[in-house]
Amino acid sequence: MAKCIMIQGTMSNAGKSLLAAGLCRVFKQDGWRVAPFKSQNMALNSFITAAGGEMGRAQVVQAEAAGIAPDVRMNPILLKPTTDVGSQVIVNGVVQGNMRAMEYYRRKRAYIPAVLEAYNSLAADYDIIVIEGAGSPAEINLKQEDIVNMGLAKLVDAPVLLVGDIDRGGVFAQLYGTIALLEADEKARIKGTIVNKFRGDRSILAPGLEILEKLCGVPVVGVMPYTHVDIDDEDSLTERFRRDTARKLVDIAVIRLPRISNFTDFSPFERYGNVSLRYVDRVADLHRPDMILLPGTKSTIEDLRWLRQSGLEAAVHKAAAAGTLVFGVCGGYQMLGRSVSDPDQVEAAGITRIEGMGLLDMDTVFAGEKVQTQTRGVFSGVQGLLSGLNGLAYEGYEIHMGRSREKLPAVMGSGSVYGSYIHGIFDAPGVSDAVLKALCGQKGIDFDALGTFDVWEYKERQYDLLADAVRSGLDMHYVYRILNREV
Repeated sequence: MAKCIMIQGTMSNAGKSLLAAGLCRVFKQDGWRVAPFKSQNMALNSFITAAGGEMGRAQVVQAEAAGIAPDVRMNPILLKPTTDVGSQVIVNGVVQGNMRAMEYYRRKRAYIPAVLEAYNSLAADYDIIVIEGAGSPAEINLKQEDIVNMGLAKLVDAPVLLVGDIDRGGVFAQLYGTIALLEADEKARIKGTIVNKFRGDRSILAPGLEILEKLCGVPVVGVMPYTHVDIDDEDSLTERFRRDTARKLVDIAVIRLPRISNFTDFSPFERYGNVSLRYVDRVADLHRPDMILLPGTKSTIEDLRWLRQSGLEAAVHKAAAAGTLVFGVCGGYQMLGRSVSDPDQVEAAGITRIEGMGLLDMDTVFAGEKVQTQTRGVFSGVQGLLSGLNGLAYEGYEIHMGRSREKLPAVMGSGSVYGSYIHGIFDAPGVSDAVLKALCGQKGIDFDALGTFDVWEYKERQYDLLADAVRSGLDMHYVYRILNREV
């Protein structure tokens, strides 16, 4: 069975996911077969594996860092929030239905066999498992039914590194307070602490680190610098949404829907030096972009209502009429059609039918069975502004409850309005180039002025940079001692 190490955090967004990805890359570089694992993930940013199972994007990123294919065993439970008090529950890649928070909380321990089966199966196939916790292990109101932090650590006998976020302040209180709230057997699992997202001179921290070690009774394993790598974020806490991006030579606006999902679909456009990708949720911030993107959403009907009420629907109509390129993906694609119907209340929005934006010739009806599949092919029959896509290969995945038409093409539309059910459609070589070339043609500018890049080479380089940061920030000799149960 594989050796394991677990990364827990003092809070959400302390940097667990990125640190776990960095460790996966380091272990891969050192010649080990390594896989990530997170028993329960809550996120709208999901992925469909080659086998058709659904899992969280964070473990997909970690699998990429480890150089292996994503597998639902890496994330046996995925919760996709549908309301403020409920989520769609997915176990080992398959939808189990929608549950209110208290119902899931009562039933959570019933999923332990599925979690352990997934973990043990992975552990039989790999040398090292890097486990990621969720939120904080010190949520004392939730500890009794915990299956993702110390509860999981006990089940799989995992040693733990505790990560605190110094960028938000109070990191010493975060780390010490978290450990102080743990039971004696849980404290014994903590083998070290990590100060994450540090900017500045580490020597200034030294006195505090010495006191922290004495108070906590475990060493500070490292101080991770605030790492500037371009790696997909896990969820809506992403810094992408907080960027004040100036408009560049080509300007793209993503409508930030309240229940936005799979926003990483648009990451390829961020990597051109003279392209701006802005997330907007107000008409005043839309301005006059060269392209408007409507992203996926966990609730098409509710977010279409919000789009209408906010005035952004009218603004998108106006832009489309003026020739601005409008492209919808998944839920955003459904919004562009004539209507969206939900007779069986699959989305639980309380509405059985709503008029769409009427920019594409299709109607969507929600059904109980989810479409979950990877897809690939070659673009053909694309007309209008994006006809340059024809002949290019694409690949990605579909994940939706709504059905819009039989045998939909990879990209549907003409003129300047298009849509697709395929997540990741802009990732394949040449696809984002073709879209930007069309925009450059409209503006009469040279495509070469945008700066080009190889997507896959770029991603690999980012994982290597992350590994470099982990090696420089952590005492990897001590980490290996933890793995070998020498401490």
